[in-house]
Amino acid sequence: MARINIIDFAAVPDATSLSTQAIQRAIDSASAGDTVLIPAGRFLTGALFLKSEMTLELAKDAVLLGSERLEDYPDIVTRVAGIDMVWPAAMLNINHCRNVTVCGSGTLDGQGAVWWHKFWGDDENSGMLADYTRRGLRWVVDYDCKRPRNVVVYQSECVTLEDFTSQDSGFWNLHVCYSKQVNLQRLRVMNATGPSTDGIDIDSSQLVRVEGCTVSCNDDNICVKSGRGAEAQQLGRTARDIIIRDCTLLKGSGITLGSETSGGIENVIIEHNRFSGTGVGFRIKSARNRGGWIKNIVVRHLKMEDVCYPFMLQLNWFPQYSYSEQTADTEQPPHWRKLASGVTGDAGLTRVENISISHIRSSLTEPATFSRAFFIEGTPENPIERLSFSDITLQAQEFGKIAGVTNLSFERVTVDAPAMTREEHDAYAR
Repeated sequence: MARINIIDFAAVPDATSLSTQAIQRAIDSASAGDTVLIPAGRFLTGALFLKSEMTLELAKDAVLLGSERLEDYPDIVTRVAGIDMVWPAAMLNINHCRNVTVCGSGTLDGQGAVWWHKFWGDDENSGMLADYTRRGLRWVVDYDCKRPRNVVVYQSECVTLEDFTSQDSGFWNLHVCYSKQVNLQRLRVMNATGPSTDGIDIDSSQLVRVEGCTVSCNDDNICVKSGRGAEAQQLGRTARDIIIRDCTLLKGSGITLGSETSGGIENVIIEHNRFSGTGVGFRIKSARNRGGWIKNIVVRHLKMEDVCYPFMLQLNWFPQYSYSEQTADTEQPPHWRKLASGVTGDAGLTRVENISISHIRSSLTEPATFSRAFFIEGTPENPIERLSFSDITLQAQEFGKIAGVTNLSFERVTVDAPAMTREEHDAYAR
């Protein structure tokens, strides 16, 4: 088992010379069991493609800097936010592989600002987002604005990602899709800002463990998904048997199931996680054209400080993004047609059932922090079934709202919400 240094293949640690070809040659030279070493230094690169039976090690003070040129990320078949389509490759791609490890204390830096500005402009109020919104195309702009991810694990198995830092990705940081037996351990995700800069996305994958990770980003910290629309429902690639444990969530939108639910999400354990200054704690989101299901979810032993929404469950989430304003048209690009082809009728209502939430403490250390204890909106036609809360202590400014739920159970739940109205108090007391 050899240890291969990318310097020996003419990679240049100066942060300005493009080293994609040199690093790829080092990867391609590896035999089964070999380790490719990224030594200390700052290496500028485009898309890299790992292969089976290898380790990529990021040494201390090693940084892979993502190129700011889209042409350095070739278009490949992948999945983007629930839609199978052609999109730019990631900085690190683990596609159709088995037995791959990426490890070490180094850093992947996507240099994402150029992609964020492309989406929402320098002022966060212009760019492609403003243009598409004016034209009634808010629902498609995220897919048309091509932005590289830092790491994608796609159609692979027996993959370990551990100890490194992912920062400033142009789009999602770490995306695990159509894969199984994937372990993410002791990772750090640090995205200062940027649209759709999710931390970790587990997408139509099975037997995934996320443990001991720290995530701060500008969207969902850790998210479980299973595809969007009619095609994803037909594929039936369920996200299941997933554990998210002992993680620290900072800035972001919490631990989320959805909004892509068309293939189904089931058998998820979320436990012993800590939240500080996070927008949301535990979140479910879907829309009336997603279909699929979310079931057999255990959420327990969470500690939250200064979290705005400890529990946010919305089954008609973000209509501008979730619903096409057009019908599928053969003149449209293929991904537009897929987005316009949602799951129709009653089948489009996501079935949410058997959600157990217990042993949660949410406190406010900053009195000015806005907090709403519950924000739960099921659908009247297909309400959330068997939602239980037990051993919960919450501090919040408002009690909030619970609607569209049947078989709701509260046991040993205490809510300290000074702004609670008399009507909310009476309803809660019943």
